[in-house]
Amino acid sequence: MSITDYDQTLFAQACDKIINKERIREGIGTLSEKTVHAVLKNFYEPDPAHQEIPVGNFVADILRDNEIIEIQTRNMNVMRRKLDYFLDQYPVTIVYPVVHTKWLYWIDEETGEVSAKRKSPKTGTPYDAFYELYKIKQYLNRPGIQLCIPMIDVEEYRLLNGWSLDRKKGSTRYDRIPTALVDEYFIGSLQEYDCLIPDQLPAEFSVKDFAKASRLAPRYAQTAIQVLKYIGKIRQVGTEGHAYLYSLSDS
Repeated sequence: MSITDYDQTLFAQACDKIINKERIREGIGTLSEKTVHAVLKNFYEPDPAHQEIPVGNFVADILRDNEIIEIQTRNMNVMRRKLDYFLDQYPVTIVYPVVHTKWLYWIDEETGEVSAKRKSPKTGTPYDAFYELYKIKQYLNRPGIQLCIPMIDVEEYRLLNGWSLDRKKGSTRYDRIPTALVDEYFIGSLQEYDCLIPDQLPAEFSVKDFAKASRLAPRYAQTAIQVLKYIGKIRQVGTEGHAYLYSLSDS
């Protein structure tokens, strides 16, 4: 879906609130809550009265109008116990951001020097969400669950502490600073998973076809197929050589 100018204004206000007003005093990456998470929480709910609300033995990022919104930037597997508890009481929207365009900065730990920014050659797509969705695929068909995938541009700061000669490979990500909201995808029904199905797929397709159409690496395309098959969006219809063939489910 396309975002509106109003959405972009609200996102810019959330960035300004978190980055320029609250975090400038502490410095990038020094607080326990990383910046992407904090910005998105304030974008989807600017009122602190609805943030960080105890629910049983857990804390919901946002509880508003009898609905929970959880911001999860990675490691969705850690959400399982929360989801077991929350979904028995409230509808839950999981917000999982995907980076669209990334600018990289490198920080020298010894000198504190920060490099000039460099644009990453990779452009993110909503298909990148499959890697994390696989970890909670058993919840995706549960009543009351929705997904929100905001596509954002970020500036990423990394420490020069990797194992390679240039200290970049295996380095530690310090923080990511959101700079723009590019698009937003909402999925609340099986039909709405269409946004995660490439238009260029043939009627019957293999993992290789899905990888080509989505520009995912083959192993991640396989993960996508497993998620879509599990939730009933696609079904296996045959084989071609040693490859399984799939098609969209009639439902």
